[in-house]
Amino acid sequence: MNTPLIVTEQIRDLAVAEIADLSAPELACLLDDLGTQKAALRCIEDKLDAALDRRYGARAGQCRAEAGKDTGTVRFDDNGFVVIADLPKRVKWDQDRLRHAAEIIRQSWGDDPADYVKIKLDVAEAAFANWPRPVRELFLPARTVETGKPSYRIENQGGAR
Repeated sequence: MNTPLIVTEQIRDLAVAEIADLSAPELACLLDDLGTQKAALRCIEDKLDAALDRRYGARAGQCRAEAGKDTGTVRFDDNGFVVIADLPKRVKWDQDRLRHAAEIIRQSWGDDPADYVKIKLDVAEAAFANWPRPVRELFLPARTVETGKPSYRIENQGGAR
């Protein structure tokens, strides 16, 4: 492997136009270096998160228990610093059971399930592309296509840099 041509620290003071004018090998080096830095930061963040949980997890759990809650934010003191410990609630619903409950509300109770649950219709893009033309045309007015953030990869065709 060759010495890197350019690293991310070298582009901090460059304008976007100057970066865009770099050669493909230089851009490839930047992408590689950025990927390496992101992975290193993720590793550091994971270790720090684990260390904070090891140090404060039990105390935060005790504070939540004293407050009569399983999740949420608690605050406590540590040597003159306020520790704010948050344990977010992540709720997941079994879709089949929700559909069943919605049908009971509709059929047995005579109520509108939309008063209790969100009902989201969705179409798989691969299915849409394979539908017969009249079906696609029927659904086309309900379809909006948006784009995400562009991303690029640069790979050396020969494998060496």
